[in-house]
Amino acid sequence: MVAAGWPGVDPEWSREVDVLSSSGADEPGTVHRWHLLDNGAQLSRRGLVPQGTLLCVHGNPTWSYLWRTLLSAGSEPAHPWRVVAVDQLDMGYSARTGRFRRLADRINDLSDLTAALGLDGPVVTVGHDWGGVISLGWALAHPQQLAGVVLTNTAVHQPAGSGIPPALQLALHPAVHKWGTTTSDAFLRVTHSLANPPLPADIRKAYMAPYRGASRRTGVGNFVADIPVDASHPSFPALRGVAEGLRGLKVPALMLWGPRDPIFSDRYLKDLISRLPHAQVHRFEGAGHLVAEDRDIAAPIFKWLDAQADAGGRSAPEAASLGGAHAGAVGPVGFRPLWELLEEQAAGPGGGDTAVAEIAGDGTIARSLSWQQLDRSILDLAAGLQEAGVGRGSRISLMVPPGVDLTVALYACLRVGAVVVVADAGLGTKGLSRAVRGATPDVIIGIEKALAAASVLGWPGRRISVQDLPATRRRILGVETSLAALGRQGANGSEEPPSGAPDPDTPAAVLFTSGSTGPAKGVLYTHRQLAAMRDTVAATFGIRPGSRLVAGFAPFALLGPALGAVSVTPDMDVTAPRTLTARALAHAAAAIDATVVFASPAALRNVIATRDELSGAGHQALEAVKLLLSAGAPVPEPLLAEVQRLLPRASLHTPYGMTEALPVTDISLEQIQAAEADAAAGTVPGAGNGVCVGTPVHGAQVAVVPLTADGTAPGTHPVTEAGVTGEILVSAPHVKEAYDRLWLTQQESISLPGWHRTGDVGHFDAAGRLWVEGRLAHVVTAPSAAVTPVAAEQAIERLDSVRLAAIAGVGPAGTQAVVAVVETVPPVRKAGPAAPELAGRVRAAARGAGVDVSAVLAVPAQPTDIRHNAKIDRTCLSRWATRVLAGGRPGKP
Repeated sequence: MVAAGWPGVDPEWSREVDVLSSSGADEPGTVHRWHLLDNGAQLSRRGLVPQGTLLCVHGNPTWSYLWRTLLSAGSEPAHPWRVVAVDQLDMGYSARTGRFRRLADRINDLSDLTAALGLDGPVVTVGHDWGGVISLGWALAHPQQLAGVVLTNTAVHQPAGSGIPPALQLALHPAVHKWGTTTSDAFLRVTHSLANPPLPADIRKAYMAPYRGASRRTGVGNFVADIPVDASHPSFPALRGVAEGLRGLKVPALMLWGPRDPIFSDRYLKDLISRLPHAQVHRFEGAGHLVAEDRDIAAPIFKWLDAQADAGGRSAPEAASLGGAHAGAVGPVGFRPLWELLEEQAAGPGGGDTAVAEIAGDGTIARSLSWQQLDRSILDLAAGLQEAGVGRGSRISLMVPPGVDLTVALYACLRVGAVVVVADAGLGTKGLSRAVRGATPDVIIGIEKALAAASVLGWPGRRISVQDLPATRRRILGVETSLAALGRQGANGSEEPPSGAPDPDTPAAVLFTSGSTGPAKGVLYTHRQLAAMRDTVAATFGIRPGSRLVAGFAPFALLGPALGAVSVTPDMDVTAPRTLTARALAHAAAAIDATVVFASPAALRNVIATRDELSGAGHQALEAVKLLLSAGAPVPEPLLAEVQRLLPRASLHTPYGMTEALPVTDISLEQIQAAEADAAAGTVPGAGNGVCVGTPVHGAQVAVVPLTADGTAPGTHPVTEAGVTGEILVSAPHVKEAYDRLWLTQQESISLPGWHRTGDVGHFDAAGRLWVEGRLAHVVTAPSAAVTPVAAEQAIERLDSVRLAAIAGVGPAGTQAVVAVVETVPPVRKAGPAAPELAGRVRAAARGAGVDVSAVLAVPAQPTDIRHNAKIDRTCLSRWATRVLAGGRPGKP
């Protein structure tokens, strides 16, 4: 051993221990020499008293080197923990025993080691790969010492009827096994290649070091051979014992997962969650099997350990949920389930009136349900779902276009206590697939196109089609039944439809963010929070039973029945809001005599661009609209003014919010114009430098935590003083419960107790209005100060030749140059440096907003999010601008 040559390892940690074996694999009295990485002596020498011990167990074909970051972090005075990272027998630098060691033997071996070390509690086990199973086996055998468990990419159960991962099938094949795992080092190299980003050469060398020569790799081959492929395998009883034992394990648990794992996919994570439902879970998007190499796992583990210490004596589920809720989660005392107004409408005198409608291309109503029909259809489908085994806690991914079918399916799922997963097609194929896999639904309900995608892309879950399909098509797509069949079954069956309200604080929905600032995140809502969202929208905008809503943004259509409002989605591609035309909007409005319209800014732009297509009847239908809501991105005042001319009787509002809290603030066109006048006159301190989004909505509180010169907001004291720029915070009954399976992200979002950190940056003016200046992640850290992007972007967009503008930073943090990227009218043919005349005008406009621009680039089209077609990906532009200004080929941003 040459511990000094292992990057990231303090040689002082490396030690060897002779251990008497009690395993049946060995002769009585056998002693084996184990190698460990152990910081215990170092802590003692430094006078640090450990808070407990992390017992870290590697899998195959790694060794204790996998846990070096935990040893380093545990040696710090801030959170001293003894970290004992073992090399399992026949692995790493531990003894080669010459015996085939089964799973039960390895669990026993670990117990022998901890006994020899005199390891006492509190002990938190940490495991990876098959080391995860072994660590759990030790945990179940030592309940008095156990304080918690941490798992990274492992599995304890192979679902019946599903094969083991292809990579392991190949490694087990008789023609491959010995050569691939022992004779050659192929198995090691393939495993190391799973790292993302690739392992540096010195790290790969350290991982390979203990396994040079076939005689040193026998344990690698035996580990693979000991995988229980079915119930006849000798290690299957031990694996089943661990799997079933987990159901009674009540200590706190943390799971850190790399979803890009060809071996232990999300289905294994889902199984572990079902056995340890109180566990905290964080999925690192983009990380894979070697998650400890792909991402920093030390920081979240020690953050979680600190949270357990703060929990001080609470039960495991209580401790695990610490920090999972915010002050606003309590909500109003009187809870009304989401469907209460729907039921009231059905039972009232207008029960025969239209509740939800679908519009054909010619503007006629293609299909509709009355309130009574809608209520009956929901109850019938709910009963059918119950008979099909869908119930409380079942995750149901809904892949159905807005309209009658989606409305019925959504409310039926909520009625039976299922958790609806709404990852709309607006995320794009890649984003949608990532979202569905991460949510691991039990059932996918979808149109035929969605079910075909599920088959091709291997999405998890039983499959239910919307409509009845021919037998051959059902078989090809793996479809069990249809919504139509379940509805008939529920109407005619013996299963009683669900009655009464659900537990208000149980999960109800997982809604996905737009993915405009990274991979789309699942946002978990309880029934109480969804109901609070409905009540906030009703109270803020005066949407009452009898209102008639045109939803030009698909998710908003789902809220209509909960408000008691007639709902219709215009004829458009719901995955691309910019496809909404003035004619389609007018047709939808005329079909239900609409009083309310909701449309994204991109949709409104196209409505204005196509207004010449409107007939006299179309103008008349739009003139009857009383309220227009537009959200998802800033809406320029000139665009709203154009919309006002098209909807002259409508009050135009642009509520500010996000998937995690909708809405947060509200403002009308008249209020926007007044705020901009105040900013221009300089009569109201703090007015200007951003988009004015108004004042908090009913029941919400808003504050900021001040921004520092390095572009961060590390403070702990929320403020509302005028002119103080900072990260925007919100507290309200309708703020999300948590980020789904993103524990670390959730902890960051609630780091200030009682508040949700939005990730947006803004300030208040002296009139109490909030001005949004951009995203925290998009703040440019120039040498003189932190620069927020929105004010300069707005100034540039006032130029006649500019359609959209974005400010991005180029260079190292603290010394970044400010770059303006513009989409011109007409668009440029190729992306690259802007023409000198345009560049001069852009610089002058930005300078008027207090921002000095170093370079101006032009693009044919800005990279925007798929869902809203409005949020510009400034991070993408920053990378692109860096390449262009360094002399690289411009290409496409």
